[in-house]
Amino acid sequence: METILLCSAYLPPVSFFTAINSGGDVLIEQYDNYCKQTYRNRCRIATSAGIQTLTIPVVKSTAPKQLMKDVRISDHGEWRHQHWNALESAYMNSPFFMYYQDDFRPFYEKKYEFLIDFNTELTLRIMELAGINKQLKLTESYTRKTDDMLDLRALAEPGIGEPESPQPYWQVFKQKYGFLPNLSAVDLLFNMGPEFPMQLGTVPFCTCII
Repeated sequence: METILLCSAYLPPVSFFTAINSGGDVLIEQYDNYCKQTYRNRCRIATSAGIQTLTIPVVKSTAPKQLMKDVRISDHGEWRHQHWNALESAYMNSPFFMYYQDDFRPFYEKKYEFLIDFNTELTLRIMELAGINKQLKLTESYTRKTDDMLDLRALAEPGIGEPESPQPYWQVFKQKYGFLPNLSAVDLLFNMGPEFPMQLGTVPFCTCII
């Protein structure tokens, strides 16, 4: 099976895990340039007020470009407390939040220095809880696509790789807003629990390859 090459992402969207579940081992690029307004430091969840974006503040670099592996997390604005409160408020009435909350709360109590480490450990935790048994490694240099690799780094850009006909699943606020596709994978995990892998749809990979 092809190796899946992805960018690092904070509580990645469902499309990331669709890709991971469909391929072989996973490589996370850490030698790409950090870009704002991407899933590298933000995720989307469903709340009573609609879609909410949670953004991790990062330390501003003095250089015009910065590698993802060097991005440091800022303590600005008590974001850890705010993000956990947002997750708890959004999913406390979902079927599986109470079951999984102790797996996620420690991530918002511990201070991580680098964004890549925080993102990677969260992704591994979701894979573990979802029963996705794949090897995940960080790149050792900037990776060029090979014939045995599916390059899906573009999935870090919001709006790319979202299925035209997403596979709906039960969501807490579905009656109010309809089905909201490609949210953070924790939306799928907290709502569907062990059925997570069976609810993964397909990503139009041809539109994502870069």
